[in-house]
Amino acid sequence: MHADVKGTTAPVLELQLDAGEEVVSTQGELSWMTPNVELSQTTGTGGSHGLRATLKRVAGGGGLLLTRYRASQGEGMVAFAAKLPGRIFPVEIAAGSGYLVHRHGWLCATSGVVPSVGFQQSFSGGLWGGDGFVLERLEGEGTAWVELAGETVTYELAAGQTLLVHPGHVGVFADSVSFEVTRVPGIANKLFGGDGYHLVALTGPGTIWLQSMPLPILAGALAPYLGGGQQAGSGVVAGGLAGGLAGGALGNLFGGNV
Repeated sequence: MHADVKGTTAPVLELQLDAGEEVVSTQGELSWMTPNVELSQTTGTGGSHGLRATLKRVAGGGGLLLTRYRASQGEGMVAFAAKLPGRIFPVEIAAGSGYLVHRHGWLCATSGVVPSVGFQQSFSGGLWGGDGFVLERLEGEGTAWVELAGETVTYELAAGQTLLVHPGHVGVFADSVSFEVTRVPGIANKLFGGDGYHLVALTGPGTIWLQSMPLPILAGALAPYLGGGQQAGSGVVAGGLAGGLAGGALGNLFGGNV
């Protein structure tokens, strides 16, 4: 298998598969592929470990099924495009370790990687559209590709070192990093319904990757210009801007559809 990330501002992950090789992703991630790539549905890696991961994924609001892409006759190619301007990069997962990724960050992985929901917390109001703060866990063994929005900033946290991060800016972190969602009262927070300022305390040891332009914050910044005076924290903006309006605006910005 050969992986190539093409482009800069709005990258595309292109995977060249040898005959019999396969990758898995959540449903709906595919951008394009060659005709000899077969698609099928799977619940993930087999065995009790995979079953537990599937049940956790469904309980956290994720889909029961994943999509498997397999080169059936000779070499094949499958491509996954980023949903927002940003960066796509691989993380190597070894047995006994893993990563936690923001809700829409996992793009695809080799078949030995097991995805599940690692954490979920709801926030009242705000731009999250009912999803709340959700982290996907990637474990097992293999390579996973993730996408982060905007610029990516990486920190290597020493043991006991803590960084307080806005939930929207959390991208990826090693599962050796502990985390806790905290609320700082007394600060108006238009993104989370005004119930205080939520921060995620990430404590090392381990590597963390942060993203500069998550979709909820981008939608909030665009809200005053796109909807006849809707406030960033309203339910209408939460459902509409984060989906259609923000995507349309980005499409116009980059001269095409996003």
